[in-house]
Amino acid sequence: MLNKALVVIDVQNDTTKNYKEIIDDINRAVDWAVSNNIHVVYIRHENLSDGTRTFKPNTRGSELAADLKVVTENIFTKYKQNALSSEEFTEFIGKNGIREFYLTGADAIACVKSTCYNLLKDNYKVTVISDCVTSYDKRKIDEMLRYYESKGGIIISLNALLDSTPL
Repeated sequence: MLNKALVVIDVQNDTTKNYKEIIDDINRAVDWAVSNNIHVVYIRHENLSDGTRTFKPNTRGSELAADLKVVTENIFTKYKQNALSSEEFTEFIGKNGIREFYLTGADAIACVKSTCYNLLKDNYKVTVISDCVTSYDKRKIDEMLRYYESKGGIIISLNALLDSTPL
């Protein structure tokens, strides 16, 4: 495996219905990663706070979405927005020498944003696949893509990624 990972963030049953609009593209990105010998990682959010209704542990809502293509057992749980808050995920990164990440998933203004920011802060290379992220407020996606770029992230469409020269 290369020292790269495609990260699918919070594509779970409790995720906004908007993920349905990008699931086919995420699944194509998964196929791309597999064919290019890139690690595929799934990040699940679980909400431990009292009074919340979504992403509760051991519920159908916290499970990965049934229409998501799951090709590995690299499934890590986080309890905060930043995927790096999962010790198992950070251990996986270190063990596999991963230095470059391709981000997909939900929510562009929360968990994807926090993960992107913190990976960049830790000097990893981060590419966000623009048509493989969504949000509860889709009007803010373009603003978030500009934010990712302003912090040093690379923005690429799925088709541009698929059309790029082999890695």
